[in-house]
Amino acid sequence: MTGGARTSDLGDLGAILRARLQQRRAAGLYRSLRIRGGPTAPLQSLDGRAVVNFCSNDYLGLATHPRVVEAFRATAESYGVGAGAAHLVSGHTEVHAALELRLAQWLGRERALVFSTGYMANLGAVSGLVGPGDTILQDRLNHASLLDAGRLSGARMFRYRDPGHLERLLQRTAGASRLVVTDGVFSMDGHVAALPRLAELCAREAAWLMVDDAHGLGVLGPGGRGSTAQYGLDQEAVPILVGTFGKALGGFGAFVAGSAALIEVLLQQARTYLYTTALPPAVAAAVLAALDLLEQEPERRERLQGLIDRFRSGAAALGLPLSASETPIQPLLLGTPQHAVSAAEALLEAGFWVAAIRPPTVPPGTARLRITLSAAHTPEQVDGLLEALGRWHRAAGIPPVAGEARSQPAAFGERDTILPHHDVVQDPDVHQR
Repeated sequence: MTGGARTSDLGDLGAILRARLQQRRAAGLYRSLRIRGGPTAPLQSLDGRAVVNFCSNDYLGLATHPRVVEAFRATAESYGVGAGAAHLVSGHTEVHAALELRLAQWLGRERALVFSTGYMANLGAVSGLVGPGDTILQDRLNHASLLDAGRLSGARMFRYRDPGHLERLLQRTAGASRLVVTDGVFSMDGHVAALPRLAELCAREAAWLMVDDAHGLGVLGPGGRGSTAQYGLDQEAVPILVGTFGKALGGFGAFVAGSAALIEVLLQQARTYLYTTALPPAVAAAVLAALDLLEQEPERRERLQGLIDRFRSGAAALGLPLSASETPIQPLLLGTPQHAVSAAEALLEAGFWVAAIRPPTVPPGTARLRITLSAAHTPEQVDGLLEALGRWHRAAGIPPVAGEARSQPAAFGERDTILPHHDVVQDPDVHQR
């Protein structure tokens, strides 16, 4: 203690924290850890009971594939568990180098750089590329890692999937270096960004376009190469491409891909790459095996698409308020946190594990069930989930809807927010995920 301050003057930290937790409980926003047993698969043990998992991002069912597991095991035997150091010290192995080369070739980019997590890839890419006087323009519903990177670096937000608003902001910021950042697939909505229009605007206005395709890679586009490939956008159109290994590829970690100059700059300046231990070599080997399977077994994506179509058709027949998503992410929009939690609890009682997503992860008024489908699910499991959803929906007395539900309130994001460079501001219109 300094300056003669007394403990009573500083407040009771425990009492303050308990009060904050109570406020979250009262608002229906309290979160609790669930203890899962067994591997990532549709059939799992949750808190000691058997459930069907509909909230995993293992879209292609590769997390437990024998070839992926064997690649991990064999490499761990050869290299050990940890990388032992950061990439630029002694942590960069032949396996990391092979993965980076494979990613670059697969995606049609000159080079790729492997990061330890997706969050670190986004923070590192944004902070490594922009500086004082530069401008970042972000979609308001980007992933939390992108929003945090923008707050740390200074950002202007454009309205959700609104290229017209972005165009006006680009015109207002002419003369500066501009980085435009968007999710490829928005993780809480399942919508695909208007990438062709964004690429056109960035080319015309001499801005750089960065796409985080964490939820598109492995699922969308020719060969599962993601949302940018779906629209035929190459390295020139999307110079900065981010992807993760923890979704469709069933692994862990992430990468940034682009030109040789881009990767060299990030290798020199991306602090989240420079100052952390490299990804375990065994994980990199497992991702390489998953990439082999992605190319050799296209029927996984076909089976996944069939399950998406089956679920959407069944939900429409039941009048469920489903968002307009053609990806494995199928949000059931329920409005209040209480409705979302009630639905999740009813489904769990019926043997189905679905996550209730509430503010601040999504905007107020758009609490939802985030249902995710996997190629490893069976049609019978999808039908069982639909049956359980229908029972809850009728019991809750929520009127059936015709058509598709909105994933955000009409007034959400209607005002411009400008964050001066390096100011860290809590913007009430930007909701982290």
